[in-house]
Amino acid sequence: MAELTATPVLAEDALLGLLLPFWQLVIGAFVVIVLVLSIGRLARRGPSRMTTALLVTAAAIAGLATIGVLLQG
Repeated sequence: MAELTATPVLAEDALLGLLLPFWQLVIGAFVVIVLVLSIGRLARRGPSRMTTALLVTAAAIAGLATIGVLLQG
């Protein structure tokens, strides 16, 4: 008698698998928009140590996120 093996169900999360990259792009776009708006607001407030620190931190976060996305795919 032939032995039956369990086969994985691949279609189970097919729709979620198709939507996942789209939602990542939407979330990433909102993050970039908020980041640009906040940097613009901080820049208009004038030079200060806190503004410079926040801009450097925001640029570092954006750079690390971009590197992470590029290395993920």
